[in-house]
Amino acid sequence: MEAKTHHIMMFPWLAFGHMIPFFELSKRLASKGMFVSYVSTPRNLQRLPPIPSSLAAKMELLEIPMQPVDGLPENCEATMDIPKAQTPFLKKAHDMLAEPFEHLLQKMVPMPDLILVDFAAYRISEVAAKYGVRTAFFSVYTAATLAYLGSPGELKDGKQRQRPECHIKPPDWIPFPSRIAQRKEYAAWMMRNTHVPDVSGVSSGQRLAKVVEESSFVLVRSCEEFEGKYLNLIRELYQKPVLPIGLLPPMTEESEHASADSSWLGTCKWLDGKEPKSVLFVGFGSEYKMPLEEIHELAFSIELSRLPFVWILRKPQGVDSSDLLPPGFASRTQSQGLVVLGWAPQQEILAHPAIGGCFFHSGWGTCVESLAHGHPLILLPFVSDQGLTAKLIAENQAGYEVPRNKDGSFSREVVAESIRRVLVEEEGEQLRLKAAELQSVFGNHESQDNCINKFVDHLKNIMITKQA
Repeated sequence: MEAKTHHIMMFPWLAFGHMIPFFELSKRLASKGMFVSYVSTPRNLQRLPPIPSSLAAKMELLEIPMQPVDGLPENCEATMDIPKAQTPFLKKAHDMLAEPFEHLLQKMVPMPDLILVDFAAYRISEVAAKYGVRTAFFSVYTAATLAYLGSPGELKDGKQRQRPECHIKPPDWIPFPSRIAQRKEYAAWMMRNTHVPDVSGVSSGQRLAKVVEESSFVLVRSCEEFEGKYLNLIRELYQKPVLPIGLLPPMTEESEHASADSSWLGTCKWLDGKEPKSVLFVGFGSEYKMPLEEIHELAFSIELSRLPFVWILRKPQGVDSSDLLPPGFASRTQSQGLVVLGWAPQQEILAHPAIGGCFFHSGWGTCVESLAHGHPLILLPFVSDQGLTAKLIAENQAGYEVPRNKDGSFSREVVAESIRRVLVEEEGEQLRLKAAELQSVFGNHESQDNCINKFVDHLKNIMITKQA
């Protein structure tokens, strides 16, 4: 490869909720004239969207082989391929990518200027340090989530939160009013995952601490307008420069494939027949493997809401299509809504004027996509950081978290009431107004692009200092 003024490598965690934001950032940096090498495993690279033709000369996908690990099924290279219980084995396989990555790095002349790493990639940070290459932590999590997790010291030893009940309230180091805390039924998992080493030999908190400590600076998928106070707090906690890279709202120029898809055309035609802001979007992604009984409870909830809906539903492995929905659901809701099985162009659906609100798992990526169109949010978090993100959205009055039963389960009646509250009831009017107001932040591509420009300037300053 010929010498490039600024060459950046990307090394995301093996989850598409991480790989896609890294890919979006890659495209934006390439559009600014940088050369970007995106590194992952073969199967994951095959599942990424295509590189836009206009950026083909500025981006490359580099594959490194995944080594077999006992406990991890063959050809499982991302979290969506496995049950949550097998994630520690995926982390172990992820750590073993350091060796082929080092071989890849050794062949690069000149070395890259910067490697952007995810929370899990402490071994990659160690390899980079060995060759004198700078690293920076790129967080696809919110600034509020990072603030909740605490400083590198707290991440490593957890001395201030040694019991699960400590995780169900905002930590003491957040000096301003905050609602950021884990759900009660998820607190024990949060404590173990953050502080107790798994089969890979380290905990997630220890990983993040090492990555932050090795980083020259930190990038966060956020912006000052939405998370200014949390960004300032993690600057204090990390004692490093923290740059909001912007919310990375989806770039729309690559959606031509969706407009030509016959299934999307049918969905679009159905939406065209609905009143503006009248349809509920429902989508729970692929990371959480939802049990069949929960899918059925969601179905009854949506039916009980009596509102038009588009439900993007992925069939769980091993479940027959005939059993996926409750008996009679399809016939009873034939005039009410549309169930789309498998993949669907989520961005295009959310952009349709008929969509009036979103019911989903509280993932930060879908929050960004939804609020970019001013949609109020009905939040039902399940795994990882989703509960923390739900609290952030509720704190900003742009969404409503569905109340759960004491055991963490949810009931169809409460979910249906929550949906109606957010979309049509008078008590949800403030939520709808606030979501519409936030569209000027989340959907402002110019403002978000300025965040990228500030990062580019920061990197240029670093390179000038390095050369001096």
